[in-house]
Amino acid sequence: MLAGRCPGTPSGTGPPCGHWDTTTKARLMHTNLSHMVETEPSRNRNPYQSTALSLMHNGVLDALHGLLLQRKWSSITMADVASAAGVSRGTIYNEFQSRRGLARSYALRLTDTIVTGMQTAIDGHPGDGYGAMRTVFRDFFDRVDHDPLVQVLRTEDAPNDILRLITVESQFLVNHASGQLSQTFRHSWVNASDYDATVMGQTVVRAALSFLALPPSDADEAARGMARLLAPFIGSIGT
Repeated sequence: MLAGRCPGTPSGTGPPCGHWDTTTKARLMHTNLSHMVETEPSRNRNPYQSTALSLMHNGVLDALHGLLLQRKWSSITMADVASAAGVSRGTIYNEFQSRRGLARSYALRLTDTIVTGMQTAIDGHPGDGYGAMRTVFRDFFDRVDHDPLVQVLRTEDAPNDILRLITVESQFLVNHASGQLSQTFRHSWVNASDYDATVMGQTVVRAALSFLALPPSDADEAARGMARLLAPFIGSIGT
């Protein structure tokens, strides 16, 4: 009897599944996932297919992160990212459309990570507006200082397409992040009104955005300064 073949290979072809090396198995899995999400319209996807798409999406962004640690953004092609992620170039284009779309998706994922950290900082300092805001900005500085795409922004020859993400095309990031933060200010111990929550969400996000391309010379001092600026407003809520 023939040994079992790896999923995704034609019946009776290829070596037994146990004989595939790790790299081959990983690439085969990505290929199967990418084929599934390419051929199935989003409205017809079942939960498993949606999960597979999310895994593939994050795998591609992880691959981009790895490439950015080694090379300049300007030298990275969609084919490079596809190869590093173990998916087809067509899959990359179907999901992200272009390098610009890929960069936007990477920026959105980084934004989600940053906002989650900010929400944790706020929840972790009940009744302490100063402590919450100081932690919000200190954690923000730590996180972005270690991100390779942010480092691209901080070079003298920063690419125009990346700079546009935090300048003329930054509204999608501002809306995405401030909407989430506003919910936190509204439903956490801060208990802000809709208006005050929106003001705080927009202010924190726009302040953070201003530090991306031009980081503070002293992150601790900058975090304390932002906390001194914002804490009185938080303290005035409900009074």
